[in-house]
Amino acid sequence: MSGPDEIVHQTTRLKILSALNALPRAEMAEFVRLRAITGATDGNLGAHLTTLEKAGYVEIVKDFVGRKPRTRARISAAGRRAFRDHVAYLRDIVDGDGA
Repeated sequence: MSGPDEIVHQTTRLKILSALNALPRAEMAEFVRLRAITGATDGNLGAHLTTLEKAGYVEIVKDFVGRKPRTRARISAAGRRAFRDHVAYLRDIVDGDGA
């Protein structure tokens, strides 16, 4: 069994990836929705999204709706793999296969 992915393992980032992984492949989640799911502050959520983006696990799109800025995120193929592998790692622990 390999170890945890330290990027995915952090609680807020795990919540973000869980939410994004549950969406259909091309669908994006708005920043406000991710903030509600994670319970993070704007700054904290932004920092975690930046970490996930730098790792190649999420794609961030910033645009405007009228004059209002909008930030959306979607999970990348690499992010889906990392999330899937991390969930498998956690399942191994729960099932007692990691000992």
